[in-house]
Amino acid sequence: MILIGLVFGFVAWFLVNYLIAGIFTVDQNERAVLTSFGRAERIPNQTTLDDPIAEGLPEADRDRYCYPQIRVIPPGGPYFKWPWQKLYKVSIATQTVSMAADPEVSTANASGEMISAVTKDQLDTGLTGQIRYRVSERNLYAYLFGVKRPIVHIMGYFISILRERIANFEAPRVEGDIASIAGISINDLRKNLSMINEHMDEECRSAEARYGVVLDASLITSIDPPEEVENALAAINTVHNQVSSDISLAQAHADQKIVQSRRAVEIQTLKAHAEVEPLTALASTLLELKQRGAGALEAYRRNVRLRLYRKASQVIQEEAR
Repeated sequence: MILIGLVFGFVAWFLVNYLIAGIFTVDQNERAVLTSFGRAERIPNQTTLDDPIAEGLPEADRDRYCYPQIRVIPPGGPYFKWPWQKLYKVSIATQTVSMAADPEVSTANASGEMISAVTKDQLDTGLTGQIRYRVSERNLYAYLFGVKRPIVHIMGYFISILRERIANFEAPRVEGDIASIAGISINDLRKNLSMINEHMDEECRSAEARYGVVLDASLITSIDPPEEVENALAAINTVHNQVSSDISLAQAHADQKIVQSRRAVEIQTLKAHAEVEPLTALASTLLELKQRGAGALEAYRRNVRLRLYRKASQVIQEEAR
């Protein structure tokens, strides 16, 4: 009896711990992967290089980040796993973190509040903002097995690209813009935040193929110089704004003068044409009369003289001697 009880007890323990416990479900915002003896079930002859997510990878990195495609368990259930299988569940919900957050050292980057970066004119600036990311369902192998701590990697990857961009950023130069000519990098950065954010989004497109994490968006909200530089920078910006205002006023005044001069030239030109036109017509008439004969020209001259006589109140005529 004791032996039978032990057998039934073992069977019950086995059923509870290995069979019933092997039933699982996957939530709507989760994806799951099963491994058998540590190996995930792979899709034959398929790698991340066959997926469009690899289009953003530089050619030199394609072989390095060639991960196998694995079978992903979608939401639903119940599913079953054997005792020798291990279940990995991953949330694919979008998450938002400060771009200065360090998953390994919480006190780094001013306790996750601000990233320091050096501009091209050697100003140590502080940057704040947010990153929105999610785990890639199309590259779970990289997230689960390719990188030990993918979030640490993706944060370091993002910060390195951001610091490189800040160090080499030059805004498009606008002809006649005094602030643009001066080339103060902190001004360029502040005025072109949207351009920097677009650059970061473009550069981080390959993160999905590298680490299995999609950077949905990055938003740099502020760029601040050191406190001791802020006052001097504000004074410089004030001078630049004043000079720009004076230049704009001078250009507007010059444009007004140019328009007035053009109008004056047009008026005088029209007056000259109005005075020349009758003379031109008269010359044409006289030439035509001359071609008809000397009598026609003499008759025209006589008619003109008679019209003048009718208009005149007195006529003084020289007598022949």
